Amino acid sequence: MDQGVENPAFIPDDKPSVQRKPYQPEKEETIEQEFEEGPCGWGKFTPKCLQYCNNAEGYLVFYSLLGIIQGILVNGLVNINITTIEKRYNLNSFTTGLISTGYDMSFFVLSLFISYHGQNGHKPRWLAFSAFMLGLGSLVFCLPHFTSGLYNYGAEIRDTCAPLYSNASMPTCIPSTSSKSSIFLFVFLLGQLLHGVGGTPLYTLGTAHIDDSVSNEKSSLYIGIGNGMSVLGPAFGYVIGGQLLDIYIDINSISKIPLKPDDPRWLGAWWIGFLLCWILAWCLVIPLSCFPKHLPGTAMIQRQKISQAHSSRSANALAQHNFGRNFKDFLLALQMLLKNPVFMALVIAGTSEALVITGFVTFMPKFIENQFGLTASLAAILGGAVLIPGAFIGQIVGGLIISKLKLQCQNVLRMAAITCILSLLCALVFIFARCPNHPFAGVNQDYNHSSTEKKFNLLAPCNEDCYCVRSHYNPVCGVDHVQYFSACYAGCTNASGNAMYQNCSCIQPAGDKFSAQEGICATACNMMPLFMGFFLVAVIFTFMTGTPITIAVLRCVPDKQRSFALGIQWLFVRILGTIPGPILFGAVIDISCVLWNENDCGEKGACWTYDNMKMATLITAIGTSAKLISLITIVAACFLYRPPQLPEEPEQMPNGSASEWGFEAEGQK
Repeated sequence: MDQGVENPAFIPDDKPSVQRKPYQPEKEETIEQEFEEGPCGWGKFTPKCLQYCNNAEGYLVFYSLLGIIQGILVNGLVNINITTIEKRYNLNSFTTGLISTGYDMSFFVLSLFISYHGQNGHKPRWLAFSAFMLGLGSLVFCLPHFTSGLYNYGAEIRDTCAPLYSNASMPTCIPSTSSKSSIFLFVFLLGQLLHGVGGTPLYTLGTAHIDDSVSNEKSSLYIGIGNGMSVLGPAFGYVIGGQLLDIYIDINSISKIPLKPDDPRWLGAWWIGFLLCWILAWCLVIPLSCFPKHLPGTAMIQRQKISQAHSSRSANALAQHNFGRNFKDFLLALQMLLKNPVFMALVIAGTSEALVITGFVTFMPKFIENQFGLTASLAAILGGAVLIPGAFIGQIVGGLIISKLKLQCQNVLRMAAITCILSLLCALVFIFARCPNHPFAGVNQDYNHSSTEKKFNLLAPCNEDCYCVRSHYNPVCGVDHVQYFSACYAGCTNASGNAMYQNCSCIQPAGDKFSAQEGICATACNMMPLFMGFFLVAVIFTFMTGTPITIAVLRCVPDKQRSFALGIQWLFVRILGTIPGPILFGAVIDISCVLWNENDCGEKGACWTYDNMKMATLITAIGTSAKLISLITIVAACFLYRPPQLPEEPEQMPNGSASEWGFEAEGQK
């Protein structure tokens, strides 16, 4: 008669069928020896004041602070400054999307090694290493500003229509510009790679350390708080970065610059935020290094925990007591997790969710800027006002619900499915809350105010005698409510000191009024409040899905493989989610571009204007497709999950180690 259970029937998870093993003194001694608890300090220097932080709450504070700094850098400052970096170094959205993925590339390379090697190591010291590398990466990322010289905003080019340029004033081609941009691209990538090295221990070993140190009921709340606090990082990044974009990029020459923040040629001081994060990150190295390997009370908590790992058969070789302590067991541990169907379904769900999140977080400010005709700084602030509170609320509420209702793994999966459905429905706001493009002469309509399907052409009979510079975009809005690439392309011959232009041959006169005013035309679209409201709800439910996925991953695998499981999950998330996410969204945004910048050599650079309707449609198609994949895999995990059934006679398990790893004994007749 079989004493093990190979395929247990479905059992509701609100009444766990897991049986606690009888009291075993020898196992308690093993646990006490394994979880080396100690005082807070450095070596023999353990002042009493530090012991007030030597608990789960104290660790959570510094874990959250490090998460905030990581969020400021990777999900805040980098994203908010994408448009500025594109214009400053003449890069397209695909290239800047590649820069964003540099963080994920190093995460992908290191996640398995760090999560496996560090799961039995000193996790708080790994976080101290994380803080050091994040600071170093932020320092490297801002180096291009100090090596690229002063920003040339093109003031030497006349903006009005002139019949003839002298040879000295004609724009000249400088072929070396593109090669310099390539060098800066590699520096940005290096900074992001270092950011990734620092971020890898944070969300693998750091999260697992929280789960080790508190009970299952508190774990979801603590992880939700930690993740929610880390979401404040992008909030600070968006707010601080948005304010810094109102400071001119070269702060030492701001008094000599006749530009204002609403000028398209204006570039903000994107680099200041990275210098601040360099200092803040290195300030956390010392306090993180003072925590002991395990917090006081960890051994007691581990004795009281009941495994919820997915029930599956295990090879005898995996039941050895010292399995997983040597790196030679790496492939066996990896194989076991890859054969866990519930874990793999959750990995796919988390990956598709990450693809959507990183894509939207990276390019949402640009989407808002172009869709509703706002400045880069205002679009960044509004984007942060939606993304950050929504993510924070979603993380906290998700963890709070799991903790207060004491949801077991089965119900956690059901909760993830429900929130995924709700976020998918709210994300459809991109379809019915989009704005048409404002009339743009030579781009989406002819100069005679008729729509055109012909190839875009800024030249027309009204400006054919003007020598206009194509590489300098300085839009003006005519009294005919049509936007023009520049006053020169509008045929304007006179300019006043208050950014007004007269005598514009391409603009129909309107009495004694000015012909054109500097800046883009104000949009008549009133969809922004509706879009922001629905998108906020979509963000809340999206991040409410993320917390249950993380908790379910920690619960459906053997207890001692939680760090490694998170490492594998993040590996797939980086390869198939956060790395291709910004690249895919960037490529889609580039496809919707209708007006590219061209330098004096005729080389294509950043995009000036996009097709709003096309951009919204393509982004919706990507987002809904990824959300459907998440929903299908979460539902599949619900049906595949089986609570563990441990045999009543634990002595039949070799060395008493099977329950430690969450393995069930092989059925024996």
